[in-house]
Amino acid sequence: MARAAYVSVYDPQIIYDKYKSRPFKVVGRSLQILSGIGFFGFSLWVDQLQGQLDQRKRLRAIELRNILTRLGPTFVKIGQGLSTRPDLCPSEYLEELSELQDDLPTFPDAEALSCIEKELGVPLESIYSSISATPIAAASLGQVYKAQMKYSGQTVAVKVQRPGIEEAIGLDFYLIRGLGQLINKYVDVITSDVVALIDEFARRVYQELNYVQEGQNARRFRKLYADKADVFVPDIFWDYTSAKVLTMEWVEGVKLNEKEAIERQGLNVLDLVNAGIQCSLRQLLEYGYFHADPHPGNLLATADGKLAFLDFGMMSETPEEARSAIIGHVVHLVNRDYEAMARDYYALNFLAPDVDVTPIVPALRNFFDDALSATVSELNFKTLVDGLGGVLYQFPFNVPAYYALILRSLTVLEGLALYADPNFKVLAASYPYFAKRLLTDPNPYLRDALIELLFKNGRFRWNRLEDLLVQGKMDRDFSAGDALQPVLKLLLGPDGEELRVLVIKESTRVTEAFMLGSMIDGYNSIPSPLKNLIVNNNTVGPPAMSTTEQKALMDLRDQVSRIWKLLQSSENFDPNVLQPILIVLQEPEARSLGGRVFGGITQRLSARFLQQLLRTPTVVPAPSSS
Repeated sequence: MARAAYVSVYDPQIIYDKYKSRPFKVVGRSLQILSGIGFFGFSLWVDQLQGQLDQRKRLRAIELRNILTRLGPTFVKIGQGLSTRPDLCPSEYLEELSELQDDLPTFPDAEALSCIEKELGVPLESIYSSISATPIAAASLGQVYKAQMKYSGQTVAVKVQRPGIEEAIGLDFYLIRGLGQLINKYVDVITSDVVALIDEFARRVYQELNYVQEGQNARRFRKLYADKADVFVPDIFWDYTSAKVLTMEWVEGVKLNEKEAIERQGLNVLDLVNAGIQCSLRQLLEYGYFHADPHPGNLLATADGKLAFLDFGMMSETPEEARSAIIGHVVHLVNRDYEAMARDYYALNFLAPDVDVTPIVPALRNFFDDALSATVSELNFKTLVDGLGGVLYQFPFNVPAYYALILRSLTVLEGLALYADPNFKVLAASYPYFAKRLLTDPNPYLRDALIELLFKNGRFRWNRLEDLLVQGKMDRDFSAGDALQPVLKLLLGPDGEELRVLVIKESTRVTEAFMLGSMIDGYNSIPSPLKNLIVNNNTVGPPAMSTTEQKALMDLRDQVSRIWKLLQSSENFDPNVLQPILIVLQEPEARSLGGRVFGGITQRLSARFLQQLLRTPTVVPAPSSS
């Protein structure tokens, strides 16, 4: 921390004061940028004049990617950032910009080695017994060497910052921010606050310049997620780390997009991708601290089958309220409740509170009704992102940076999975986690979302509960004992009367289904001659109901039985795991509810008995003696 005490942070005012007095430097760099961006803008103008804007969209996206690469580190980072902004860029641009790589020329090795000695304050030979003569990787902000620690013999990766990078980035952001101010003032087509987006992004890039901060990010990430057997996070060597030099544990592995090399080690790419998806879901929706740059170069498959995360310069956080809103959004998507989906954008901070969501609902319906012709588990995540991006592009959305990075993370992982298996569906792999959270999380938003999913028009949807349990059981952290407690606590709370009425009604139906179902089973097991004698007596015999009603009753009983078996079949199931539920049921409110349920059952069975008593006897003719 002492070595990073004087690290610069992004401050627009300081940058403005610094470069307003350097006109020659500003003009020189401006001409470089304008020659690239200006040519691109001119090409778009010609396309528009010729009516070819849409037809040439892909060509122009490729040109923009090449221009940004030539303009250097800042613009490579900006291009990568734009690739996560469906509210700013059409899908063709998103796809091309997502291919931007930090493939830039290396800087002289002598400068890198000199930087290490200067930053750490000791000669190289006193730290390393050996260090690679050339970098083994180069990125926009620095390059990496492979070395061996002298005191322990351990192999490490030494990341060294590119000289003069802070000066170059500062000047670029000074110019870009000035352009953003002009766009905010004169360009009505772009509805987002461009200056705010630039400032947000610039802060993230400046954070990447502080390697001590990156080390702290790695330590926090390791503490939260490296407890899983299939995830590996390298350790940091703090005595050999500074603001411009980062020394971390060397990870021997294969990039996740090198399928053949991974399979030669006897590993399955899809297993690794699935580990990445599960880890990403925990990052995004559980702890809220996530790796914001999971491109293939930052994800390695180790020889022992673990997924290793690298490069912790760009991290982000999901606000707690947004984590629940995202899960609720998935529930509304499953229910095709487009009005609720539109309202979710307030909770997600996509829309200002004064924006009317009414015009957005038809756009959501038009896209998702087609997309949801398949089941949710069969949906392609990229299809949803592209469709949602189309909606965002049409309306006054301001997508928070964390959400854009979430989309990028999951899209990258799905892309890696599709490379290995064209039929892989990231939502199918994610759904068990969503189901587990819905069933077990006491968060009020998720509790209400679960109730919304399970109850419709005053009826309990047992098929939805069964599906959630089937999916939830696939998540290795699912606990049967936690599955009902959030709803039970609401049910017995002061605000649960409306739910209690529904539960009483449903409990009566289920009890009736089991009792009458047992009677029907018993009657069906009687030999035919005895059945004829019983049917001729109008006070006993099979319950008086239509074939349709009887089938519905038996289906309900069978479904509830299947749900109980699902709970019993949970890994390491023990009836004692339901003890917390039994404790809740011993509360006074629960006993009162039990009395109301018993009253409802008694009333229902009494009506059934009266119906049975008053039915017209069915006389079965005696068999002919001839």
